[in-house]
Amino acid sequence: MTNLLIPAPPRPYGTSAPRRPLGGHGAFAVLLALAAGLRITTMLGYRPARIYYGDSFAYLSLAAHPRPSWGFQPSGYPFLLALLRPFHSVTFVVATQHALGLATGMLVYAVLRRHSLPAWGAAAAAVPQLFDASFLQLEHAVLSDALFIFLVVAAITVLMWSPGPATRAGAVAGALLGLAALTRTIALPLFLLVLAHLVVRRTGRRPVLATAVVGALPIVLYASWYASVYGRFTLAGGDGVALWARTMTFANCRVILPPEREARLCPAGTRQDAAGEYVWAADSPINRFPGGPAAANDVARSFALRAIAAQPLDYAADVAGDVSLAFHWTPARHPKRVTPAFGFAKGRVPLPDVPEARRALASYDPGAGDYRSVEPYAGFLRVYQYPAYLRGPVLAAILAVGALGVRRRARLPWIAAAALLVLPVAVLDFDHRYVLPVVPVACIAAALAVADLWMGRRHPLPPRSPLIGD
Repeated sequence: MTNLLIPAPPRPYGTSAPRRPLGGHGAFAVLLALAAGLRITTMLGYRPARIYYGDSFAYLSLAAHPRPSWGFQPSGYPFLLALLRPFHSVTFVVATQHALGLATGMLVYAVLRRHSLPAWGAAAAAVPQLFDASFLQLEHAVLSDALFIFLVVAAITVLMWSPGPATRAGAVAGALLGLAALTRTIALPLFLLVLAHLVVRRTGRRPVLATAVVGALPIVLYASWYASVYGRFTLAGGDGVALWARTMTFANCRVILPPEREARLCPAGTRQDAAGEYVWAADSPINRFPGGPAAANDVARSFALRAIAAQPLDYAADVAGDVSLAFHWTPARHPKRVTPAFGFAKGRVPLPDVPEARRALASYDPGAGDYRSVEPYAGFLRVYQYPAYLRGPVLAAILAVGALGVRRRARLPWIAAAALLVLPVAVLDFDHRYVLPVVPVACIAAALAVADLWMGRRHPLPPRSPLIGD
């Protein structure tokens, strides 16, 4: 029997923890139960679900009548809505998304425990995903974000889970990233970055091919479907419009010197306070273009690329300035017409008086009505949301700590976090919604960086594995 007065020898770095009651996961089980209680409170406090005009209605329409979406995002999220359509309930949709939020927190915890972090450290890294009020609000809306975050974190988890079988892990991760790209196109460059990471890490031909082939399959199939409907092999039809809007905050046509057809898209009309606003402003050049944005997409892309090439420093400065909005202590109003982050409010939000929107909702959930708060649950959430918010400087610190481990196991999740932070701003604009996918992968990177820096002083590092940076 071990003498309780003599400490046991240190566990070799990278080995599994000894089995304990509940597998040593008791503290996390309590956190998970509390997080589930918060999500139940959200469903009781705000009914039936937050439905945004017009993103949510567009998703519901695509679920009822499956087709590739012309707009900025493909139809991956409507596929999920279509699978849930037999329940005819947007309440069931957000319940599923709350479950995905809990599952994402479990993935953060599980992958860190797999990497031999102590239970308290792995649980702490999952706290923002489980308890930040912004995630509660996002999961409670008919929007694609909860699904997208789950798919990305699941892909990172699979790649980092085990050194073997590497080919199978690559195939599963590729499939998850391919589905993520069908949910939000920003996952497509993330998919390419993951492939580059695997190549640089010399994981071997089979894992890289498995990741590439399986990941590309859903993307190619969807793009082929899109081409059969719209005549273009792509995932979404608004990429050029989005990138054009990004350039409107700095474009100077006297420097760019665009050809005559593109010159129609030079800045004109009312100056907007955010790049994304140029897509919607009635007097925006894109909305005055013959045929509207749908006809202007290719011309807009050409103009945008020309503008970036002519004014690269201006482009970089605008992107950096908008990325910095993620690090404000108080959520930045961008654009100024919106009130960000703190979205739990008292009262009722009536459905828009738009026949097409009402028909889309009625076809999916005939019983759905106005979005309304219900006391006392809503009152609790209105108070809870202010302290339960990951402040910008804290996110900056998490990213900075993760950067300390980019030469080790934290490399892959940190690259993913940095890409998810910068890419949406680089191709369109900043939005607080777009920052939330950064949080769970940044927390994984920071936790691994701390573990490597601490344990590296006490024990030798484990051998490098094919899918886990050393």
